[in-house]
Amino acid sequence: MAFKAKAPSTVSDINVTPLVDVMLVLLIVFMVITPMLQKDVTVDMAKANNAIKMADADKEDAVVISITRDGKIYLKKNPISLDKVTTKVKDMIANRLGKTVYLKCDARAKYGDVVNVVDAVRAAGVEDLGLLTQQVERRPGMPETLPPPTS
Repeated sequence: MAFKAKAPSTVSDINVTPLVDVMLVLLIVFMVITPMLQKDVTVDMAKANNAIKMADADKEDAVVISITRDGKIYLKKNPISLDKVTTKVKDMIANRLGKTVYLKCDARAKYGDVVNVVDAVRAAGVEDLGLLTQQVERRPGMPETLPPPTS
């Protein structure tokens, strides 16, 4: 008796396992890459009613100095001490036409820390100093002025 091989029946179900595998890999890649895309230190900036958009502060080569709540100073993402701010800023703006430096301070940073950094930046020969703030969002029915700051 001869045995005749039967062709397997056609499977009409969709196999989603490879799709799920690819999506999970992409999710993990995006979760790892996203924090690296941030170019500056995150601080809780002061809010202002009449803030002006400073598009140059978002450029890759912009000189941004950040001051955190606890008084730490960062030049872009790199921590820096107050005594090195003048020399580093002077080196960064040496060959530029526009000598603008942007200062991004935490709303609760000590005033003395901010003044010390501004003084160090001015000693580097900076012509323009931009103070970055966060625009207050206007909604209908909101008062025109900001509430007093809380400590």
